[in-house]
Amino acid sequence: MSTEPLPTEIAPSVQAPPSGAESPRQQEMPLAVVHGQPVLQIPQDLYIPPDALEVILEAFEGPLDLLLYLIRRQNLNILDIPVAEITRQYMDYIDVMQEMRLELAAEYLVMAAILAEIKSRLLLPRPPQEEGIEEDPRAELVRRLQEYERFKKAAEDIDTLPRMERDLDNAQAFVPDRAVVKVPPVVDLREMLLALRDVLHRAELYGHHAVEREPLSVRQRMGDVLRKLGDGTFHRFESLFEVSEGKLGVVVTFLSLLELAKDRLIEIMQEAPLAPIYLKALATAETAD
Repeated sequence: MSTEPLPTEIAPSVQAPPSGAESPRQQEMPLAVVHGQPVLQIPQDLYIPPDALEVILEAFEGPLDLLLYLIRRQNLNILDIPVAEITRQYMDYIDVMQEMRLELAAEYLVMAAILAEIKSRLLLPRPPQEEGIEEDPRAELVRRLQEYERFKKAAEDIDTLPRMERDLDNAQAFVPDRAVVKVPPVVDLREMLLALRDVLHRAELYGHHAVEREPLSVRQRMGDVLRKLGDGTFHRFESLFEVSEGKLGVVVTFLSLLELAKDRLIEIMQEAPLAPIYLKALATAETAD
């Protein structure tokens, strides 16, 4: 990519339109605008030091970009290029590049040779029998300029599209839900069975082989459990069992708890899975009796 500046000495001239045809022309671009008035010429009394700071405002991608700029700046018809004037301005640009000791790309010299060839072919007379047969020497250059202009316009249109991480950026924000109400999980029967297994394991230590029938009743044990829970506080699941009664007593107590829960006489709660299970009576001991 070449970044050579367009010299301020190159002032686009306005050619007079040929007779019988009107060709639109644009006025010369001002050097600056002071108090709303365009400045077309550098003041004569303006002192510019030889080592003054130079600001490069124009940059060209190559010789075709420079030619297209010269044509656009003067609002010329790209199908009817004044080769002589464009060649003069192009060569002035080459001279300025050499004076400023800038690295001159080979493409610029090739285009200068092409312009000189086109100019010479236009100036040389053609034999009468070849009039109207030979094509315009500018046709190939016009075709290349039109193709370059289309691609340049497409690139400019693509550059105006919104681009991620240049014009747009993804933004994320976490908004916590402050309306969440933590509800204790529902006590699963499996949790109660696991707790029962632990009680049965401890009850085995007090097991015996008595043949006599023990007078244990589920209905009676339900009353005993309600009396224990009659204070209205929570009691741990394990505290309601008498492991000294053996497996039979543990099973009867567990069945009584299930019956009480079925009749909605007790409330069973657990704060988290595998956490201790607590029970609370929903009715007083007097009501249970």
